[in-house]
Amino acid sequence: MRNEYLILCASIAAAIAALPAAAMAQPVTTPNVAIADLNTVEMPRVTKTIDSSVLSTVEKSHLGLVAKVQPTASVADSTPMNHMQLILQRSALREGALNALIAAQHDPKSPKFHTWLTPEEYGATFGVADVDIGAVKSWLTAQGFTVHGVYPNKMQIDFSGTAGLVKRAFHTQENHYTINKVSHIANASDISIPTALRDVVVGVAGLNDLHPQALHVAPKLAQFDAATQRFKVKQPATVHNLVANPEAVSFQGGVRGLVPYDMAKMYGVDQLRASGVTGTGITIALVEGGSMVPADWTNFVSQFNLASYGGTFAQVQPQATPPMTNCIDPTIANPGEDDTETLLDAEWSTAMAPGANIVVASCSDSNGSNFFGGVFTAATNLINGAKRPNIISASYGYGEGFTDAASKAAIDLMWAQADAEGISVFVSSGDSGSNPSFNGGFINGAGLDANSFGTSPNVTVVGGTDTADVLDKTSSKYFSKTTNSEYGSVLSYVPEIPWNQSCGNALAAKFAGQPSALAFCKQYLIYDPNGYYVTSEAGSGGPSSVDRKPAWQRQVHNAAKDQSRDVPDVSLFAGSYGGYTWAIICTAANPCVPGFTAPVSLEGGTSLSAPMFAGIQALIDQGLAARGLPANQGNAAPTLYALAAQEYGGATGAAPPSLDVCNADNGPKGTGKCVFHNVTRSGISTQCIQQLPAVVSPDCYFYGTIANFQGIYGPVQVGLTSSSATVYTPKTAAYASQPGWSFATGLGSVNAKNLLAAWKAFVNAP
Repeated sequence: MRNEYLILCASIAAAIAALPAAAMAQPVTTPNVAIADLNTVEMPRVTKTIDSSVLSTVEKSHLGLVAKVQPTASVADSTPMNHMQLILQRSALREGALNALIAAQHDPKSPKFHTWLTPEEYGATFGVADVDIGAVKSWLTAQGFTVHGVYPNKMQIDFSGTAGLVKRAFHTQENHYTINKVSHIANASDISIPTALRDVVVGVAGLNDLHPQALHVAPKLAQFDAATQRFKVKQPATVHNLVANPEAVSFQGGVRGLVPYDMAKMYGVDQLRASGVTGTGITIALVEGGSMVPADWTNFVSQFNLASYGGTFAQVQPQATPPMTNCIDPTIANPGEDDTETLLDAEWSTAMAPGANIVVASCSDSNGSNFFGGVFTAATNLINGAKRPNIISASYGYGEGFTDAASKAAIDLMWAQADAEGISVFVSSGDSGSNPSFNGGFINGAGLDANSFGTSPNVTVVGGTDTADVLDKTSSKYFSKTTNSEYGSVLSYVPEIPWNQSCGNALAAKFAGQPSALAFCKQYLIYDPNGYYVTSEAGSGGPSSVDRKPAWQRQVHNAAKDQSRDVPDVSLFAGSYGGYTWAIICTAANPCVPGFTAPVSLEGGTSLSAPMFAGIQALIDQGLAARGLPANQGNAAPTLYALAAQEYGGATGAAPPSLDVCNADNGPKGTGKCVFHNVTRSGISTQCIQQLPAVVSPDCYFYGTIANFQGIYGPVQVGLTSSSATVYTPKTAAYASQPGWSFATGLGSVNAKNLLAAWKAFVNAP
């Protein structure tokens, strides 16, 4: 192969040498039809002398929440601040042209439909002009910073310095803060920059170290019991001495562990797999802040009979073009350990698309890399790299209230570029109900919020569902009592409800004989006087306070009548009330063995649902490629909403009969021909607390007080998330399911086989 390559190179060189000089000076190129008719040439916008004594404040360039927290100390001037991102601002002309192009790229009637860009084409057409970038770079260098490079998108400059340089150049002090009991670094005030640069600079991402966090629940170690065909969770050494377990679900006989066979059966993936659609030829990149042991992926595909489909696994540290060395390998100190999030994403994207190429793209979160976080670095480097994936899955997030304006702008700019390049991006909605910043705990003194990493209109946000069979007492209808040769027990699609592990789960309240979720929560207080069962664990959803609602989200029945980008868009299984149903993962510490004769780990969260949907997208991509169409589909959401409008009805007019037919409660026979399973019961309203003495806590209806919350927090008010602090009803609960779209589960879950057929029709596949 090497010799053939050299011979080819020599032939090309000889051919070039024989060309006339004029031909070499004017190479023939074929312009991309997407931008061939665009004229975005503009004059320089940095037209005045850059005077560091004439300054403008960049509003919202520091975290608003630090104003409520006293700093514990100032950051030493010598502290390194590596690989910060100066985020640039394109002109209104180029912003309008980009938005128009992306709309055309998703319109089957447009000649620009699915005509995707390269990073270089994107930067040249929609980035900041070279002369303006040069002015910004010169200023950074003059301030003492090291400029590592400009991204091909011409919207980011990677640079490093110290806290002292930041203080002198941007006129803000870096401080240490304790936020949610975790130590953080953040700038104390808004930054200031020379007025001459204000038109082309959004701000700096990386002035604080709050960045997207993994959105999975704490794993459980369990042992399979062959007699009951269930897993018995190994309880921690310390168990709280409660009067009784107030949760409605009985754990006698153990809990349920779902395997790839089960999810494939539930979501119609098995039917595609039987016809040879397995994701072959499609690359799914999982952007991560940690690494995993590659042998665990091999163990997973072997244990669940997925190896024969030909999928591949690789783990890389992606670098943009040109390389800026800002992605450092997040090697785990103990080689036998895994990053749970990374492992979960890799295994369960494969579970849906066993023929796909799985690439773990991981960058370290440490300051040796950058404050802004390895997940962002991995994603933006992939999008600006030479080898780009078809799909990206990001199971990370935090609320918009925990995000400064520059960081939010950087996230949204990154995802818009991915969409224009044809990359489908899936982001987890979050794991703490109506505020995704409290994963694994309880919403504390905070209002409604949405995942800042996912509220971009250029990504698809995936929420979480639960199987309804346990609380409906219909398990025998949908699950076999014994597992098959692939360890599966699901018999068909299983009706779904929103994933909600709190007493705000209306269906759990009914199961327990209570008239409402509020009554159920009040009953909890009798059996749980210290609040050990208080939780906000649930699939997240809510409106963005930053991004506007895209046109495609307005077109479906019961879309929220607001101006905000609302999430989630779709949902898949993420967890269950009472922790009864889980997904099995194979780890280095607890590998999967035949017959499950050794302990295994059980997992859940919207970190499970997002990579699963990425796997389903890989099936769609392969199915379209087999018809001679581009595999890349860009953001999936515009197509998903267009297809949902056909089943649920549009924003106006009477809903079609299929709205009722496609209700998830109708089960496999009722929804057998539907693309979507419309989830219409219960919701994601969860418990929330406010420590006393309290100021008015937003978006929480308090129903009781706990004298010493969990024995350490002192007196606390406990309530349910609600749009009203004075009344709690199904209408004020944040948020309830409903026919059509809802904040609880978006459009609901999907039947992958029917989705592919409908998608082919939408794009006029031959």
